[in-house]
Amino acid sequence: MEVNIQKYMALINVVEQGSFSKAAEAMAYSQSGISRMIKDLEKEWGFILLERGRRGVSLSSDGTAILPYVKRIVEDFKLLQRQTEEISGLETGLIRIATISSVAQNLLPDIISRFQRDYPNIEFELMLGGYDEIRSWISDGTADCGFLSHTAAKGLDCTEVIRDEFKVILPKDHAFSESNVFPIERLADDPFILIEKKGNTEISEMLSEKGIVTQTRFTTIDDYAAMSMVESGLGISMLNGLVLKRCPYDIVQKSMSDTAFRTIVFAVRDKDMCSRAVRKFSEYIIDTVPLRG
Repeated sequence: MEVNIQKYMALINVVEQGSFSKAAEAMAYSQSGISRMIKDLEKEWGFILLERGRRGVSLSSDGTAILPYVKRIVEDFKLLQRQTEEISGLETGLIRIATISSVAQNLLPDIISRFQRDYPNIEFELMLGGYDEIRSWISDGTADCGFLSHTAAKGLDCTEVIRDEFKVILPKDHAFSESNVFPIERLADDPFILIEKKGNTEISEMLSEKGIVTQTRFTTIDDYAAMSMVESGLGISMLNGLVLKRCPYDIVQKSMSDTAFRTIVFAVRDKDMCSRAVRKFSEYIIDTVPLRG
């Protein structure tokens, strides 16, 4: 994206949101980054754009005069981008996708396979990371789009893709291994293996919301280490259904009596500024992975 266009969008967002902090949240930037872009414009143009007061931020008289032209430039840029993409089509291009590993393993292969049957010259780059990394990569333009939990996608443009159920995993000889569901209150009775990753505390947060206090004996960031420990009888644990689709361990998976989910979303920084390839790819996501849960 043109650097000045991004600055113009920052100005528009500050005016519309009424504060630097809200504009930063809307654009998935830091507040200091938004402030720096406004200062760059003021230095470049030689006059003050915004006035800071007790009631927040408002346009200066010069800012008021110039804002309609700024908005027009941003809208024209969007139209230009779309027109050039329509002319060039989808013959070539690169889509950079930031994603959690469970989506990369269990959802993306089918989506990409269908997409490439129609657009064989589009290339893909997969970037695996945690929620914080994925959000950062999309926000700063390192990635064009990505998959993450909706709770971690604050400030991004999101489309809900799948509701991924939390499941309890048990040793094969566990007392509830033959039951239809696992009583959620019994999570407090066994030694618990907690999976907690940087930027991802959704399991502990969900348990807290349900009022469950576990006997946490082990904490790990690795899904497969947790599965191995459960197989060895060291305790019980909890994982998402997508992760468990390729479980290599001899363990039992159970839905809980009080079902809980995480919602996985397809996220971009700004839908209006996406490339045509990314917009088309998003259509294949919805067609290939109908929302379920």
